[in-house]
Amino acid sequence: MPTRNDDVDWDRWPIADYLAENYRAVHPADAAVIAHHAGFYRGLPADGLARGVEFGAGPNLYPLVCASAVCRRLDAVEAGSGNVAYLRRQIDHGPDPSWLPFHALARRLDPRVPATLARALARVDVVHADVRELPAGGYDLASMHFVAEGATEDRAEFAAFCRLFARCVAPGGYLVAAFMENMPTYRIGPASRWPGCPVDAGTVRAVFAPLTRDLAVTRIDADPTLPDYGDTGMVLLTGRAAPPPRPR
Repeated sequence: MPTRNDDVDWDRWPIADYLAENYRAVHPADAAVIAHHAGFYRGLPADGLARGVEFGAGPNLYPLVCASAVCRRLDAVEAGSGNVAYLRRQIDHGPDPSWLPFHALARRLDPRVPATLARALARVDVVHADVRELPAGGYDLASMHFVAEGATEDRAEFAAFCRLFARCVAPGGYLVAAFMENMPTYRIGPASRWPGCPVDAGTVRAVFAPLTRDLAVTRIDADPTLPDYGDTGMVLLTGRAAPPPRPR
């Protein structure tokens, strides 16, 4: 039987290993994702959105930094207690220096990003909650990074997470996402095992086509400077949430 989200103890997520393996330097894949997002956000008014959400934030700060160019407030919604504690430390006591190059790149690509990393993170409220409990239509923008395909091995549950992500913004609200392409079940650090649901651009497009308009899906190749988790690259998405279908 595939491992599903509720089978996993997310409080045990190996934060130190994850950050050491992925975010102690700006890898080419990070730069590509930040450039993709900045290109999208530059088409929106500076500070033009009242509230955005990072859907399953984890300990990754750069999506929040990118969105700070257009969102006056951001909810970083995360279920794992360790990730929540890490995010709150970054905001309350100052970010790790390793995040400064991410902020510098995001601001170079979109100068409307607040001038310091601390000021960008000052727009963030950390919310310790299950993303599945978010009310529909509560945000102007939703951003998601490596969540739906990394929370389950079940393709149907992957699609359900994507639907919840799309529906947490009001109709016409903006969606920005990144997925690991063809990510299998994988390990972080010396031993820990975590679920993965292999998806590609076609899978992502098929799931989001009925949920969105102005949908754009692209991909980037695997980054050889990152750990080999078995993925083949990343799938990147932008779009706007479509109104829910009218009852018949």
